[in-house]
Amino acid sequence: MKPSQIACTLQHLISIRQPTMIWGPPGVGKSRVVEQAAAEMGYQYLDLRLPLFDAVDLRGIPTVKGNSTVWLTPSMFPKSGKWVINLDELVQAMPIVQSAASSLILDRRIGEYTLPKEVSMVATGNRETDRAATNRMPSHIANRFTHLNFEVDAQDWITWAFANKINEMVIAFIAFRPDLLHKFEPTQKAFPTPRSWEFVSRIISGDGVDECLLEIVGGTVGEGAATEFVGFTRVFREMPDYETICKRPEDTKIPENVAARYAVATMLARSTEQKTMSPVMQYVNRMPAEFQVLTVNDMTKRNKKLAETSSYINWASKNKDLLLNATSR
Repeated sequence: MKPSQIACTLQHLISIRQPTMIWGPPGVGKSRVVEQAAAEMGYQYLDLRLPLFDAVDLRGIPTVKGNSTVWLTPSMFPKSGKWVINLDELVQAMPIVQSAASSLILDRRIGEYTLPKEVSMVATGNRETDRAATNRMPSHIANRFTHLNFEVDAQDWITWAFANKINEMVIAFIAFRPDLLHKFEPTQKAFPTPRSWEFVSRIISGDGVDECLLEIVGGTVGEGAATEFVGFTRVFREMPDYETICKRPEDTKIPENVAARYAVATMLARSTEQKTMSPVMQYVNRMPAEFQVLTVNDMTKRNKKLAETSSYINWASKNKDLLLNATSR
């Protein structure tokens, strides 16, 4: 499932307190989707990184009370309110820890502790094929979950990236080379993932990295992806700037280089507001059809009010077939 589909499905499962397991490769944002779903629903979020726990950390320390042994409840567990507890990296935890956690998943209690009524349990983890030091999940634990498979989707990520202020050069590059958003290479220390591209965004937004950009990006997403990205940044810096396009939409040059067109489309999608929509759409109307659709779709996803402008309505009316074809893909 795409991240946006998982987010929607997860909100329903959280609302009915159905335990859910999300499977996917490293670095794709599984835990982030859970956290954002909780935030959108108004739930508080608790992430338990299970490989760091022993079974006693979940059950509590045994102590004597009168003539009985009782378990002291860990203070991290919520006492009341709406919560989502994410058992992060569940299958990387030792089997005894998985077994302890299974009591929370189905029985909704462990030791002396009982989950409050409005607490939902979610777990995330890597697949055995991801070579992420996972342990096999016992069948009796697996049967306690609804299982969702996380699939990386470039367009979903681009929508998220616009909303989360990812550097526009990174967004433009992924639009140009969506296959490099996630390229799992278990034999390499660095390889491209949504998480590592977020790191690249943070790195290139700082100062003093130009001279060693290839080495830094290579150490984050791998040499191959870094070489292509650094070449793309040179194209990006040579494209027309936003102010020029707004001032002279009829005669500002449309780049001939495909990479530069992706860069311009991303820049326009990120920067356009209602007051500049008219000149921007004059420029967009001069672009090849597929880049018109790319630009308009991305800008209206980022800012839905742009779809209410006369410039957008006129363009959409003239390009119904283009929009229908794009939607059906």
